[in-house]
Amino acid sequence: MKNIYVLGGGIIGLFSAYYLSKTGCQVTIIEQTDLADGCSFGNAGMVVPSHLIPLAAPGMISKGMKMLFDSQSPFYIKPRLSTHLARWGYHFYKSSTEKHVRQSIPVLRDISLLSRELYATLAQESNFKFGFQEKGLLMIYKTEHAEKEEIETAKLANKAGIPAYVLSAQEVQSMESELRVDCRGGIFFPKDAHLIPQVLVQELINYLKNKRVKILDNTDVLGFEKKNEQIQSIITSKGKLAQADEIILAVGAWSPVLTAQLGLNLPLQSGKGYSLTLKNREKNVKIPTILTEAKVAVTPMESDLRLAGTMEITDIDLSVNMQRVKGIVQSIPHYYPEIKMQMPEKEAVWKGLRPCSPDGLPYIGRSKHFKNLIVATGHAMMGISLAPATGKLVAEIATHQHLSMEINAFVPERFE
Repeated sequence: MKNIYVLGGGIIGLFSAYYLSKTGCQVTIIEQTDLADGCSFGNAGMVVPSHLIPLAAPGMISKGMKMLFDSQSPFYIKPRLSTHLARWGYHFYKSSTEKHVRQSIPVLRDISLLSRELYATLAQESNFKFGFQEKGLLMIYKTEHAEKEEIETAKLANKAGIPAYVLSAQEVQSMESELRVDCRGGIFFPKDAHLIPQVLVQELINYLKNKRVKILDNTDVLGFEKKNEQIQSIITSKGKLAQADEIILAVGAWSPVLTAQLGLNLPLQSGKGYSLTLKNREKNVKIPTILTEAKVAVTPMESDLRLAGTMEITDIDLSVNMQRVKGIVQSIPHYYPEIKMQMPEKEAVWKGLRPCSPDGLPYIGRSKHFKNLIVATGHAMMGISLAPATGKLVAEIATHQHLSMEINAFVPERFE
């Protein structure tokens, strides 16, 4: 029986532990918090095979530069002198090509469809109830420019085998029976799904505890002892942990701290996002929706409505920028005139740090520098969406099984 340490108790670490435990491995999760509020708790809960285009794509840099000077825009890079940020920006620039997009679409499609299939299977198990619904996704827009861009994306999706339908404003409205929608039109992706992330996380934690997976919470990883291309032991705030057969690095936005200790070159920046949850709505949005121009995700979660957005490229910084939150709040009535919004108290705003690779693809695979290290991070805004597939791939790598899909595009050392 393999002894495996999973570093990180976020959604990627939890699903890695879930699938590893099913192989009979002895699994220990090491997490710096009490697992009460990870990056996945407050996100939009979308499972999106429709999201085939990586963050690094042609035009993204020019779009980002325009947004930098708007205090309420959905995108922001915190100015700072940082060699890590400079290196990340260089690789982002090099990756923002048509060739990269063309090569990324098949692998993003495959890992997304694998995740969706695994979620559907999980939702059928009697002991897992996490609000999984297969209602699809609407991308709605108000401008001609956004319409052209989204129709092109729909063409790419259909070509890749992901169904996408162009809808008129009237057709969008027909899908939303309770609220008026103000838009020019939209794209509907019927294969997308959604769930309630905080419920999913708690269900996974309960399952793992019942399966006697050990969880060392409130435990910091302080360093490693290394020898002969092996990690010999993990030094934590609660003592030294003996050598493991495999170590899974799944600490999300905190990955650069640990990879630096291991001497690994893994470009990654934190992308901060915010969300608000409107509770117990009498009239609610029916279909999960992305407001294209505002870059805001709108997800019904039973009687609640979650609004999520912004991408602040920053350090490990969990402060709340209320100007960015204001951008989310003010965008909602432009698309849903009947939803009355007011600015929330800062304490009511959820915030999370997403681990962003410079090419928009996750890092998944065994390290070529340490024989017993497997990396699983860099999922950016797709953590919930890609978590089951990532966890399954991690388990397959660790136990030398045939992989569910080809993962060469995700190799951790691709920027060396």
